[in-house]
Amino acid sequence: MVVFPNAKINIGLNILSKREDGYHNLQTVFAAIAIKDALEIIEAEPRTEGVKFTSSGLYVQGAVEGNLCVKAYQLLKQDFPALPAVHMHLHKTIPMGAGLGGGSSDAAFALQLINQKFSLHLSSQQLINYAVQLGSDCAFFILNKPCYATGRGEILEPIELDLSNFGILLINPGIHISTSLAFSNINIGEHPQDLRLLLANDIKTWKHSIVNDFEKPVFAAYPEIEQIKATLYDQGALYASMSGSGSSVYGIFPKEKIPALNFPEHYLQRWF
Repeated sequence: MVVFPNAKINIGLNILSKREDGYHNLQTVFAAIAIKDALEIIEAEPRTEGVKFTSSGLYVQGAVEGNLCVKAYQLLKQDFPALPAVHMHLHKTIPMGAGLGGGSSDAAFALQLINQKFSLHLSSQQLINYAVQLGSDCAFFILNKPCYATGRGEILEPIELDLSNFGILLINPGIHISTSLAFSNINIGEHPQDLRLLLANDIKTWKHSIVNDFEKPVFAAYPEIEQIKATLYDQGALYASMSGSGSSVYGIFPKEKIPALNFPEHYLQRWF
């Protein structure tokens, strides 16, 4: 069986407070976008144990046992000991360290695929409970619809967010952003307004009211990412922002005013 884990963008990302568990409380809105990996899971040959994991496409860093798809299988195996050994193959097209949630999406889709393939009969809420153990934004990809997220990103409230009258241009410069860099020099707790109320306003007001707190430290380290955002506004974006902790930047445009692309050829450039 094959599934196609999709990416996400963040519309607004506010860091509200530091938690005792070392994480941060935040508020953000997740929205799915149509950049997709491909994940295949098949039952392994008899007398095989655990997970055989292979990949293609973009290089997947790290040891196999640390891969979130493998961790998803191991997590379910703890509660379902009879789960057979599997062979997973991941074809990677969502860039890593890009603020697009690719690894989290792969893990969430792995949970859902194993649940379906082996008839575990887990509900969406049960899958969310597993997903939360794998990563802060994994749970979003179980629902995979626009959500207002709080806590560390795992408390989800589906919201109405219709961007069908707009086009979204995503630009990724191929820069991997580390978590430690993203969390440096963030102004915590300076967001008294509810992001849902700001999103309810005309999209033309978002430029002046909806922010991503990760932009300040990331732009300071990589001015070329800040320049991408400035260029999107120069080309007529109604709203532009870095997604997550970067390095991807997107612009929301009127559909009738799609600009000509003038970014370097090696940048990932996608319209939605």
